[in-house]
Amino acid sequence: MVDPLSLSAVTAFLGAAGAGMANEAGKRAWETVGGLVARAVGREVPAPAGAAEREAVAGLLMAAALRDPDQARALAAVMSRNGTGRATVHGVPRLLPASARFFTDRKGPLALLDREAARKPDGLPKVAVLHGPEGIGTSSLAFHWGGREVGRFPDGSLYADLRGGPAVNAPTTATVLRHFLLQLGVPAEHVPPAVEDRIDLFRTVLAGRSLLVVLDHAQSAAQVRPLITAAPGVFTVIVARRPLTGLDAVTIPVGPLSDKDAKRLLTELAGKSAMTAARAALPSVLERCAGSPFALRAAAPQLADPPVPPPPVAGGGAASAGGPVRVAAEQAYRRLGPEAARIYRLGSLRPWPSLSAAAAAATADVSEAEAGRLMAELADLQLLESTADGRYRYRPAVRSHAEETAAREDGLAGCAATVARTVDWYLRFAVQADYAALKERWHLGPLYGELGPGGYEGEGAAIAALAGELGNLVEAALAAEEFGHYDIVCQTVEALWAVQLKAGCHDAVLPALRAGVRAAGRHCAGTRMAGRMHTQLALALLESQRYEEAESELLAAADDEARAGHARGRATAIETLGLLRLRQWRFQPALECFEEADRLLGEIGPADEGAADLPRARALLRRHRGRALRGLGRFDAAGQRLGTALEFFRETGERYNTARVLTDLAEIHLDRFDHVAALPLIDEATALLSRENATIHVNYLAALRVRCLPGQP
Repeated sequence: MVDPLSLSAVTAFLGAAGAGMANEAGKRAWETVGGLVARAVGREVPAPAGAAEREAVAGLLMAAALRDPDQARALAAVMSRNGTGRATVHGVPRLLPASARFFTDRKGPLALLDREAARKPDGLPKVAVLHGPEGIGTSSLAFHWGGREVGRFPDGSLYADLRGGPAVNAPTTATVLRHFLLQLGVPAEHVPPAVEDRIDLFRTVLAGRSLLVVLDHAQSAAQVRPLITAAPGVFTVIVARRPLTGLDAVTIPVGPLSDKDAKRLLTELAGKSAMTAARAALPSVLERCAGSPFALRAAAPQLADPPVPPPPVAGGGAASAGGPVRVAAEQAYRRLGPEAARIYRLGSLRPWPSLSAAAAAATADVSEAEAGRLMAELADLQLLESTADGRYRYRPAVRSHAEETAAREDGLAGCAATVARTVDWYLRFAVQADYAALKERWHLGPLYGELGPGGYEGEGAAIAALAGELGNLVEAALAAEEFGHYDIVCQTVEALWAVQLKAGCHDAVLPALRAGVRAAGRHCAGTRMAGRMHTQLALALLESQRYEEAESELLAAADDEARAGHARGRATAIETLGLLRLRQWRFQPALECFEEADRLLGEIGPADEGAADLPRARALLRRHRGRALRGLGRFDAAGQRLGTALEFFRETGERYNTARVLTDLAEIHLDRFDHVAALPLIDEATALLSRENATIHVNYLAALRVRCLPGQP
């Protein structure tokens, strides 16, 4: 029996169940709750989408429990057997980049950081914003302070680069939160789909921790506000170009180094002998660098070299030349050999998050070994930054200089050919990795047949390769769209399917998926490829709980597949729409979708494409129909559909799907409080999954098994 005063507990349970839909067990629990609500109220109730709606549904459940002891018993049973609770979270991340070896001055900003970090807990977040122009050392200051104060934060440090701008998409809040939660020890299958639930979990996980969070290259207060917590042991340091209006934080300006400190830094970097040799040129070097640590570091290796005349600038001075970072980039560029200069220019033509030697080799049309050597040379001159995974990236101002130089020296045609060459390389890479990661699915792009699967050790290695290049693959799709290569856009998006499905990168791939839908509308509307584009976008929206958008895309996919005469693709779109209806607790419309999908499969003849897969596809639909019938309270009909599906999966030896159907049947028995009939099904499913590494589902089954013990509701 449920305590009649525990409305808040039921509301919290609904919130936890909704947040747990990142894994199949969580989706199953959510459907169970929806069926309980429908039976308690006597009609379908839309799944709640927010706190107010969850409280309203909780009120309906509580009212039914007060009226009917059986409903109270059912509610207590569902709440107690929900096996989607969050796993124990552990992990001490150390994500802060290393500080610069030589660090000069900054005593004032360091003292202000000390003061805010040491402030006594008062319920207000500990937040500081370091701000200053590019190249002035704001990020280095955050890294230096964090490295110096590592003992203050025994639970670790989190770091995110929020870099974005007019030409590149900054990482979304959902993407950053997923990364943080994974680093904090939350299993991927427990990261909630909705950004609001990720925010709640992030703040819950940090509640008792002493931890530093550094948010680099922030653009606005709105971008960072969801990532700030009031946990007393958490200190958030934000790095930005300017103060962030509307953010309640300590603002710490970071200005140029004085000439005295600039000389000290140059001496530490170049040595006393080089400084002595460059005594005559030192005043002009200091003027050109304008107190910028970046410019000083770029100038240090060149002090002993013959001076390079600066480019002519109207009005003179570093500021009129675009700032010390641009001046330093131009000075370094003038010292490059032709091969290094070319790779510097051509790698900048799109805002690639980072470039590997292999990608840069395709960009500049050189060997991978040569590209690696040249990029290392550019990094030594501060024209590129090396990343922890062996790649290279540009500072925004340096990339802007390189891009403008490329336009001037290589011409528009040469730049366009370079981008096309790079996009083609990323497409081919993605096709081979996607094929290796998911060989069994059917493909539409012609490169799958031409290239075949890449030589990866296994599916996991292929997925990891795709995930490592995901930002560049998204940018490649956007570049192809900008250049009007719509067929390339669609092929690139198709090749993102495996990483989208298996790595859970739904938020990260959304810009590319939307580009795929736009490209399909212009290039191949009414074709199977157009249907694929709409379906891939719909699945990402579905997993992100954007149900209205997902429904619109699925209907568009079904229409394209129908116009293409592809019954299998249309059935897939309608089946997926039915799965969406299950998420929404709309069980009757879900049942109708599954029946329509089954009818469409019946149109496929023995010689038609997809005929070999029909028995399995129809078995899956029978299982889905059983789930919908259970939600409607039609337990006998549900059991019949599930029993037929079970026979197929047992005969074909599909352990995982057999276990899923056994779990469905066990839950029907538990809905009827027939614990004796449920127990052997649970045990059989557990035995099957113990060999499948399906930890989440096994834990869910363990929670169901507890309900079969004597004395349980």
